[in-house]
Amino acid sequence: MKIVGIIPARLHSTRLPRKLLLKATGKPLIQYVWETACQCPELHDVVVATDSQEIADVVAAFGGRAEMTGEHNSGTDRIAELTRRRFSDADVIVNLQGDEPELDPKVVASLVHELRSSNSQMATVASPITSPDVVRDPSCVKVVTDVNGRAMYFSRSPIPFSRDQAIDAYFRDGEPSPWLLHVGLYAYRRDFLLKLTSMPPSPLEQMEKLEQLRALQSGASIAVSIVNHAAAGIDTPEDYAAFVQRQSQRQMRRVA
Repeated sequence: MKIVGIIPARLHSTRLPRKLLLKATGKPLIQYVWETACQCPELHDVVVATDSQEIADVVAAFGGRAEMTGEHNSGTDRIAELTRRRFSDADVIVNLQGDEPELDPKVVASLVHELRSSNSQMATVASPITSPDVVRDPSCVKVVTDVNGRAMYFSRSPIPFSRDQAIDAYFRDGEPSPWLLHVGLYAYRRDFLLKLTSMPPSPLEQMEKLEQLRALQSGASIAVSIVNHAAAGIDTPEDYAAFVQRQSQRQMRRVA
């Protein structure tokens, strides 16, 4: 089974302009994801898919491989274009987010294993929510799974909804909460990826602005790999500043 990791990368982002090229740590943000992907023995090939020549040049400068694509509304459409054009022999495509520099290679391994061991068309990742603020935050997507570990629904709302008890009450005794945070990491069977990106946006997808709902509403099965902890994405200047500080602290510990 040939598995290809693709990192969709666009230059412009609303909340943190040019974030993939930020390099206050000494190397560009996207390089961290590239290096993580290259540490994953499950991936037989790794490539950055971008419509920015500047990003492609930066990737080449640190020894990575980049392929140019057209302009797309989503990273999924971008990786589908490259898959269709370059990877006709691939069985599975893994979509790696370029703005998650602290991604653990073990999480990628878990994702790939989840898809390979299931009959699902795609797989994704979730981790237990440990803060009531995350449950309430609409920018943090929640997922509910069935007894077989398949996604039942994704939402920006607190799902499942607690009718008789306040959300905060679930976080007082140290026990795991009933909520799962969806992590935007995906593995697709190649044929399904191409089919999915040929479909129009579904009504639920348009309401919640969550692309994975297109797959669910079409009747597809999404396997969910549960991991203890998943890397946070870099979306704001504050996120990046915190990441730079963590990198500095790690460097100081290595020197010590």
